Amino acid sequence: MSNKKYKLLQGNEACVEGALAAGMRFFAGYPITPSTEIAEISSQRLPLIGGKFIQMEDELASMAAIIGASLTGLKSMTATSGPGFSLMQENIGYAAITETPCVIVNVQRGGPSTGLPTSPAQGDVMQAKWGTHGDHPVVALTPNSVQETYEYTVKAFNIAEKYRTPVILLMDETVGHMREKMIIKDPSEIEVINRKKPNCKPIEYIAFKPDKDMVPPMAAFGEGYRYHVTGLVHDETGFPTNNNEVAENLIRRLVEKIEKNIEDFSYYEEYRLEDAEVVIVAYGGVSRSAKYAVDELRKKNIKAGMFRPITIWPFLEKQIREVGLRAKEIYVAEMNLGQYFLEVERVAGKYCSVKKINKVNGELMTPDEIINSIGGNI
Repeated sequence: MSNKKYKLLQGNEACVEGALAAGMRFFAGYPITPSTEIAEISSQRLPLIGGKFIQMEDELASMAAIIGASLTGLKSMTATSGPGFSLMQENIGYAAITETPCVIVNVQRGGPSTGLPTSPAQGDVMQAKWGTHGDHPVVALTPNSVQETYEYTVKAFNIAEKYRTPVILLMDETVGHMREKMIIKDPSEIEVINRKKPNCKPIEYIAFKPDKDMVPPMAAFGEGYRYHVTGLVHDETGFPTNNNEVAENLIRRLVEKIEKNIEDFSYYEEYRLEDAEVVIVAYGGVSRSAKYAVDELRKKNIKAGMFRPITIWPFLEKQIREVGLRAKEIYVAEMNLGQYFLEVERVAGKYCSVKKINKVNGELMTPDEIINSIGGNI
Protein backbone atom coordinates (compact mmCIF):
# COMPACT_ATOMS: atom_id res chain seq x y z
CA MET A 1 0.00 0.00 0.00
CA SER A 2 1.42 3.38 -1.01
CA ASN A 3 2.07 6.00 1.64
CA LYS A 4 1.81 8.94 -0.77
CA LYS A 5 0.68 12.22 0.78
CA TYR A 6 -1.18 14.84 -1.22
CA LYS A 7 -0.59 18.45 -0.26
CA LEU A 8 -1.32 21.91 -1.61
CA LEU A 9 2.10 23.53 -1.68
CA GLN A 10 3.96 26.47 -3.10
CA GLY A 11 6.95 25.78 -5.33
CA ASN A 12 9.36 27.10 -2.71
CA GLU A 13 7.77 24.84 -0.10
CA ALA A 14 8.10 21.85 -2.43
CA CYS A 15 11.79 22.66 -2.86
CA VAL A 16 12.35 22.24 0.88
CA GLU A 17 10.34 19.01 0.94
CA GLY A 18 12.49 17.63 -1.88
CA ALA A 19 15.71 18.71 -0.19
CA LEU A 20 14.75 17.03 3.07
CA ALA A 21 13.75 13.86 1.20
CA ALA A 22 17.17 13.86 -0.49
CA GLY A 23 18.91 14.11 2.88
CA MET A 24 19.62 17.83 3.29
CA ARG A 25 20.80 18.44 6.83
CA PHE A 26 22.36 21.91 6.50
CA PHE A 27 21.02 25.15 5.09
CA ALA A 28 22.74 28.52 5.14
CA GLY A 29 21.23 31.54 3.47
CA TYR A 30 20.23 35.16 3.49
CA PRO A 31 16.57 36.05 2.86
CA ILE A 32 15.83 37.56 -0.55
CA THR A 33 12.63 37.77 -2.56
CA PRO A 34 11.34 35.59 -4.18
CA SER A 35 13.23 32.72 -2.52
CA THR A 36 12.70 33.66 1.13
CA GLU A 37 10.18 30.92 1.89
CA ILE A 38 12.87 28.30 1.25
CA ALA A 39 15.00 29.71 4.07
CA GLU A 40 12.01 30.24 6.37
CA ILE A 41 10.73 26.68 6.03
CA SER A 42 14.22 25.20 6.28
CA SER A 43 14.69 27.09 9.56
CA GLN A 44 11.54 25.44 10.90
CA ARG A 45 12.06 21.92 9.61
CA LEU A 46 15.78 21.21 9.93
CA PRO A 47 16.10 21.51 13.75
CA LEU A 48 13.26 18.99 14.15
CA ILE A 49 15.32 16.26 12.45
CA GLY A 50 18.76 17.07 13.84
CA GLY A 51 19.73 19.32 10.95
CA LYS A 52 21.30 22.75 11.09
CA PHE A 53 20.03 26.11 9.82
CA ILE A 54 21.98 29.33 9.95
CA GLN A 55 21.15 32.77 8.58
CA MET A 56 24.39 34.27 7.35
CA GLU A 57 25.31 37.94 7.01
CA ASP A 58 25.18 37.79 3.21
CA GLU A 59 25.22 35.44 0.23
CA LEU A 60 29.02 35.25 0.03
CA ALA A 61 29.08 33.80 3.52
CA SER A 62 26.06 31.58 2.80
CA MET A 63 27.85 29.87 -0.08
CA ALA A 64 31.02 29.50 2.00
CA ALA A 65 29.02 27.95 4.84
CA ILE A 66 27.40 25.25 2.74
CA ILE A 67 30.80 24.33 1.28
CA GLY A 68 32.20 23.95 4.79
CA ALA A 69 29.21 21.91 5.94
CA SER A 70 29.46 19.63 2.93
CA LEU A 71 33.13 18.99 3.65
CA THR A 72 32.08 17.68 7.06
CA GLY A 73 29.70 15.23 5.39
CA LEU A 74 26.36 17.05 5.51
CA LYS A 75 24.21 17.42 2.42
CA SER A 76 23.94 21.18 2.08
CA MET A 77 21.85 23.77 0.24
CA THR A 78 21.38 27.51 -0.07
CA ALA A 79 18.71 29.55 -1.86
CA THR A 80 18.77 33.03 -3.32
CA SER A 81 17.75 35.25 -6.21
CA GLY A 82 19.37 37.74 -8.65
CA PRO A 83 21.79 39.93 -6.64
CA GLY A 84 22.48 37.13 -4.15
CA PHE A 85 23.29 34.69 -6.94
CA SER A 86 25.80 37.21 -8.27
CA LEU A 87 27.49 37.36 -4.88
CA MET A 88 27.78 33.57 -4.72
CA GLN A 89 29.70 33.16 -7.96
CA GLU A 90 33.24 33.19 -6.60
CA ASN A 91 32.47 30.49 -4.07
CA ILE A 92 30.55 28.45 -6.65
CA GLY A 93 33.87 28.30 -8.48
CA TYR A 94 35.54 27.24 -5.24
CA ALA A 95 33.00 24.42 -4.86
CA ALA A 96 33.69 23.35 -8.43
CA ILE A 97 37.49 23.16 -8.13
CA THR A 98 37.38 21.52 -4.68
CA GLU A 99 34.69 19.09 -5.91
CA THR A 100 32.39 19.87 -3.01
CA PRO A 101 28.81 18.68 -3.55
CA CYS A 102 26.12 21.27 -2.78
CA VAL A 103 22.87 22.64 -4.19
CA ILE A 104 22.22 26.30 -5.01
CA VAL A 105 18.61 27.33 -5.64
CA ASN A 106 18.12 30.50 -7.68
CA VAL A 107 14.50 31.66 -7.83
CA GLN A 108 14.96 34.16 -10.63
CA ARG A 109 13.57 37.68 -10.58
CA GLY A 110 13.88 40.69 -12.87
CA GLY A 111 17.26 42.38 -13.18
CA PRO A 112 19.90 43.71 -13.51
CA SER A 113 20.83 44.99 -10.04
CA THR A 114 17.86 45.14 -7.66
CA GLY A 115 15.62 45.07 -10.73
CA LEU A 116 12.08 43.80 -10.18
CA PRO A 117 12.31 41.94 -6.86
CA THR A 118 8.86 40.33 -6.90
CA SER A 119 8.46 39.67 -10.62
CA PRO A 120 9.25 36.61 -12.75
CA ALA A 121 12.21 36.49 -15.11
CA GLN A 122 14.65 34.06 -16.69
CA GLY A 123 17.60 36.39 -16.99
CA ASP A 124 20.13 34.23 -15.13
CA VAL A 125 20.41 31.43 -17.68
CA MET A 126 23.83 32.43 -18.96
CA GLN A 127 24.95 33.44 -15.47
CA ALA A 128 24.23 29.90 -14.29
CA LYS A 129 26.58 28.64 -17.00
CA TRP A 130 29.32 31.27 -16.97
CA GLY A 131 28.79 33.26 -13.74
CA THR A 132 32.02 32.18 -12.09
CA HIS A 133 35.35 32.62 -13.84
CA GLY A 134 37.36 30.00 -15.65
CA ASP A 135 36.32 26.71 -17.22
CA HIS A 136 34.27 24.77 -14.73
CA PRO A 137 31.57 22.08 -14.54
CA VAL A 138 27.95 23.24 -14.47
CA VAL A 139 24.71 21.34 -13.95
CA ALA A 140 21.51 23.40 -13.84
CA LEU A 141 17.96 22.02 -13.72
CA THR A 142 14.82 24.09 -14.31
CA PRO A 143 11.41 22.71 -13.23
CA ASN A 144 8.05 24.08 -14.42
CA SER A 145 5.66 22.93 -11.67
CA VAL A 146 5.40 22.42 -7.94
CA GLN A 147 5.64 18.63 -8.35
CA GLU A 148 8.70 18.94 -10.55
CA THR A 149 10.33 21.30 -8.09
CA TYR A 150 10.07 18.55 -5.49
CA GLU A 151 11.32 15.84 -7.88
CA TYR A 152 14.21 17.81 -9.35
CA THR A 153 15.43 19.11 -6.01
CA VAL A 154 15.98 15.45 -5.11
CA LYS A 155 17.76 14.89 -8.44
CA ALA A 156 19.90 17.99 -7.90
CA PHE A 157 21.21 16.54 -4.64
CA ASN A 158 21.77 13.14 -6.27
CA ILE A 159 23.80 14.66 -9.12
CA ALA A 160 25.81 16.81 -6.70
CA GLU A 161 26.65 13.80 -4.54
CA LYS A 162 27.37 11.37 -7.38
CA TYR A 163 29.64 13.71 -9.32
CA ARG A 164 31.01 15.85 -6.47
CA THR A 165 29.90 19.13 -8.01
CA PRO A 166 27.72 22.14 -7.23
CA VAL A 167 24.28 21.87 -8.87
CA ILE A 168 22.00 24.83 -9.56
CA LEU A 169 18.22 24.55 -9.35
CA LEU A 170 17.25 27.40 -11.67
CA MET A 171 13.65 28.27 -10.87
CA ASP A 172 11.68 31.40 -11.69
CA GLU A 173 9.32 33.43 -9.52
CA THR A 174 6.28 31.96 -11.28
CA VAL A 175 7.21 28.42 -10.25
CA GLY A 176 8.49 29.42 -6.82
CA HIS A 177 5.27 31.13 -5.79
CA MET A 178 2.53 29.15 -7.56
CA ARG A 179 0.47 26.70 -5.50
CA GLU A 180 -0.54 23.27 -6.80
CA LYS A 181 -1.53 19.88 -5.49
CA MET A 182 1.48 17.61 -5.32
CA ILE A 183 2.46 14.17 -4.12
CA ILE A 184 5.00 13.78 -1.34
CA LYS A 185 6.34 10.29 -1.86
CA ASP A 186 7.12 7.70 0.76
CA PRO A 187 10.88 7.59 1.43
CA SER A 188 10.99 4.02 0.10
CA GLU A 189 9.93 5.33 -3.32
CA ILE A 190 12.65 7.96 -3.61
CA GLU A 191 16.10 7.23 -5.02
CA VAL A 192 18.69 8.89 -2.82
CA ILE A 193 22.35 8.86 -3.86
CA ASN A 194 25.16 9.49 -1.40
CA ARG A 195 28.75 10.42 -2.18
CA LYS A 196 31.38 7.70 -2.55
CA LYS A 197 33.46 7.11 0.54
CA PRO A 198 37.08 5.88 0.51
CA ASN A 199 37.57 2.23 1.41
CA CYS A 200 41.30 2.49 2.04
CA LYS A 201 43.20 3.16 5.25
CA PRO A 202 43.48 6.87 6.18
CA ILE A 203 47.24 6.83 5.59
CA GLU A 204 46.65 5.56 2.02
CA TYR A 205 44.00 8.14 1.11
CA ILE A 206 44.80 10.39 -1.85
CA ALA A 207 42.00 12.94 -1.67
CA PHE A 208 41.66 13.94 -5.33
CA LYS A 209 42.71 10.78 -7.10
CA PRO A 210 39.75 9.91 -9.35
CA ASP A 211 38.27 6.49 -9.93
CA LYS A 212 37.48 5.31 -13.46
CA ASP A 213 34.32 7.42 -13.41
CA MET A 214 36.54 10.53 -13.00
CA VAL A 215 35.13 11.18 -9.51
CA PRO A 216 37.35 10.79 -6.41
CA PRO A 217 35.92 9.18 -3.26
CA MET A 218 35.22 11.83 -0.61
CA ALA A 219 36.04 11.51 3.07
CA ALA A 220 34.35 13.85 5.52
CA PHE A 221 36.38 16.02 7.84
CA GLY A 222 36.44 14.35 11.24
CA GLU A 223 36.48 10.77 9.96
CA GLY A 224 40.21 10.36 10.35
CA TYR A 225 41.18 11.13 6.76
CA ARG A 226 43.45 14.16 6.68
CA TYR A 227 43.71 16.12 3.45
CA HIS A 228 44.21 19.61 2.07
CA VAL A 229 41.48 21.66 0.36
CA THR A 230 42.37 24.73 -1.71
CA GLY A 231 40.88 26.88 -4.44
CA LEU A 232 44.23 26.84 -6.21
CA VAL A 233 44.95 24.34 -8.95
CA HIS A 234 46.09 21.27 -7.06
CA ASP A 235 47.48 17.80 -7.59
CA GLU A 236 45.83 14.58 -6.45
CA THR A 237 46.97 15.14 -2.87
CA GLY A 238 45.10 18.45 -2.76
CA PHE A 239 48.19 20.65 -2.48
CA PRO A 240 48.75 23.58 -4.87
CA THR A 241 50.87 23.11 -7.98
CA ASN A 242 52.05 25.16 -10.94
CA ASN A 243 52.72 22.06 -13.02
CA ASN A 244 51.16 22.73 -16.42
CA GLU A 245 50.28 19.12 -17.14
CA VAL A 246 48.63 18.65 -13.76
CA ALA A 247 46.64 21.87 -14.22
CA GLU A 248 45.46 20.81 -17.68
CA ASN A 249 44.43 17.36 -16.49
CA LEU A 250 42.54 18.74 -13.48
CA ILE A 251 40.45 21.31 -15.36
CA ARG A 252 39.65 18.88 -18.16
CA ARG A 253 38.60 16.21 -15.69
CA LEU A 254 36.35 18.58 -13.73
CA VAL A 255 34.49 19.52 -16.92
CA GLU A 256 34.49 16.09 -18.55
CA LYS A 257 33.13 14.25 -15.51
CA ILE A 258 29.94 16.24 -16.19
CA GLU A 259 29.89 16.59 -19.97
CA LYS A 260 30.80 12.96 -20.68
CA ASN A 261 28.05 11.74 -18.36
CA ILE A 262 25.29 14.04 -19.62
CA GLU A 263 23.11 11.09 -20.64
CA ASP A 264 22.81 10.30 -16.92
CA PHE A 265 20.95 13.54 -16.26
CA SER A 266 19.47 14.63 -19.61
CA TYR A 267 15.97 15.56 -18.54
CA TYR A 268 13.50 17.04 -21.01
CA GLU A 269 9.90 16.93 -22.22
CA GLU A 270 8.67 16.54 -25.78
CA TYR A 271 5.10 17.58 -26.50
CA ARG A 272 3.34 16.84 -29.79
CA LEU A 273 6.62 16.71 -31.70
CA GLU A 274 5.76 13.66 -33.85
CA ASP A 275 4.78 15.71 -36.90
CA ALA A 276 5.63 19.19 -35.69
CA GLU A 277 6.82 21.70 -38.26
CA VAL A 278 6.85 24.61 -35.83
CA VAL A 279 8.58 23.86 -32.53
CA ILE A 280 8.51 26.10 -29.48
CA VAL A 281 11.51 25.68 -27.17
CA ALA A 282 10.59 26.89 -23.69
CA TYR A 283 11.49 26.11 -20.09
CA GLY A 284 10.36 26.93 -16.55
CA GLY A 285 7.19 28.96 -16.17
CA VAL A 286 7.09 29.96 -19.84
CA SER A 287 6.78 26.32 -20.91
CA ARG A 288 3.33 26.16 -19.36
CA SER A 289 2.18 28.96 -21.66
CA ALA A 290 3.99 27.31 -24.56
CA LYS A 291 2.18 24.01 -24.09
CA TYR A 292 -1.20 25.76 -24.18
CA ALA A 293 -0.07 27.71 -27.24
CA VAL A 294 0.78 24.46 -29.03
CA ASP A 295 -2.75 23.14 -28.50
CA GLU A 296 -4.29 26.40 -29.75
CA LEU A 297 -2.03 26.49 -32.81
CA ARG A 298 -3.05 22.92 -33.62
CA LYS A 299 -6.67 24.10 -33.69
CA LYS A 300 -5.57 26.57 -36.39
CA ASN A 301 -4.10 23.66 -38.39
CA ILE A 302 -0.55 24.69 -37.57
CA LYS A 303 1.56 21.63 -36.81
CA ALA A 304 3.11 22.90 -33.60
CA GLY A 305 5.03 21.12 -30.85
CA MET A 306 7.14 21.94 -27.84
CA PHE A 307 10.56 20.89 -26.65
CA ARG A 308 11.20 21.69 -22.99
CA PRO A 309 14.70 21.36 -21.55
CA ILE A 310 14.66 20.51 -17.85
CA THR A 311 18.41 20.04 -17.82
CA ILE A 312 19.29 23.49 -19.04
CA TRP A 313 23.04 23.00 -18.50
CA PRO A 314 24.90 21.17 -19.88
CA PHE A 315 23.13 22.12 -23.09
CA LEU A 316 21.09 19.26 -24.58
CA GLU A 317 22.90 19.45 -27.89
CA LYS A 318 21.90 16.00 -29.16
CA GLN A 319 18.18 16.56 -28.54
CA ILE A 320 18.13 20.10 -29.96
CA ARG A 321 19.93 18.93 -33.08
CA GLU A 322 17.27 16.28 -33.63
CA VAL A 323 14.55 18.90 -33.24
CA GLY A 324 16.31 21.12 -35.78
CA LEU A 325 16.56 18.29 -38.29
CA ARG A 326 12.79 17.61 -38.09
CA ALA A 327 11.33 21.12 -37.79
CA LYS A 328 10.88 23.90 -40.32
CA GLU A 329 10.95 26.62 -37.70
CA ILE A 330 11.98 26.85 -34.05
CA TYR A 331 10.83 29.62 -31.73
CA VAL A 332 12.68 30.03 -28.45
CA ALA A 333 10.33 31.64 -25.92
CA GLU A 334 11.94 32.98 -22.75
CA MET A 335 11.69 35.80 -20.23
CA ASN A 336 14.98 37.40 -21.24
CA LEU A 337 16.32 38.92 -24.44
CA GLY A 338 17.50 35.65 -25.95
CA GLN A 339 19.99 33.84 -23.72
CA TYR A 340 19.02 30.23 -24.39
CA PHE A 341 18.21 31.21 -27.99
CA LEU A 342 21.93 31.67 -28.63
CA GLU A 343 22.63 28.01 -27.91
CA VAL A 344 19.60 26.72 -29.83
CA GLU A 345 20.56 28.81 -32.85
CA ARG A 346 24.15 27.58 -32.64
CA VAL A 347 23.11 23.94 -32.84
CA ALA A 348 19.83 23.94 -34.79
CA GLY A 349 20.31 27.09 -36.90
CA LYS A 350 22.17 25.19 -39.60
CA TYR A 351 19.15 22.95 -40.19
CA CYS A 352 16.14 25.25 -39.84
CA SER A 353 15.05 28.79 -39.07
CA VAL A 354 15.46 29.73 -35.39
CA LYS A 355 13.65 32.80 -34.03
CA LYS A 356 13.12 34.23 -30.60
CA ILE A 357 10.15 35.40 -28.55
CA ASN A 358 11.19 37.54 -25.60
CA LYS A 359 9.66 39.42 -22.69
CA VAL A 360 11.40 41.35 -19.91
CA ASN A 361 8.68 43.51 -18.33
CA GLY A 362 8.26 41.42 -15.18
CA GLU A 363 5.17 39.55 -16.34
CA LEU A 364 4.88 35.90 -17.34
CA MET A 365 4.75 35.37 -21.09
CA THR A 366 1.19 34.42 -22.07
CA PRO A 367 0.00 31.83 -24.60
CA ASP A 368 -1.49 34.60 -26.75
CA GLU A 369 1.85 36.39 -26.94
CA ILE A 370 3.49 33.21 -28.16
CA ILE A 371 0.66 32.48 -30.62
CA ASN A 372 0.70 36.02 -32.01
CA SER A 373 4.47 35.98 -32.43
CA ILE A 374 4.31 32.73 -34.36
CA GLY A 375 1.13 33.61 -36.29
CA GLY A 376 2.71 36.75 -37.64
CA ASN A 377 5.63 34.78 -39.06
CA ILE A 378 3.86 31.87 -40.74
